[in-house]
Amino acid sequence: MKRKKPLRKCVVTGEVKEKKALVRIVRAPDGTVSVDHTGKKNGRGAYLTDDDHCFLEAKQKDVLSRHLNVQVSPEDYDRLLAERKDRTHG
Repeated sequence: MKRKKPLRKCVVTGEVKEKKALVRIVRAPDGTVSVDHTGKKNGRGAYLTDDDHCFLEAKQKDVLSRHLNVQVSPEDYDRLLAERKDRTHG
């Protein structure tokens, strides 16, 4: 029997995609926000489509602060974008 692929919804576009096509951003119990490359970190998570445009739109609309229930600064968004690029290009 073929297993169903896990689906998640991008908090910016609202599109439902395969989990591996998205990047999970997680708020750790201590309130820090980071890219969850494993998809298994503890904490509240939100998914973003894995492209620059989506991250920039998230920063502009500040959607992560609402979804993660913590204040996410513009600097945090820039750091998250850099962390995402580290994974995809290195």
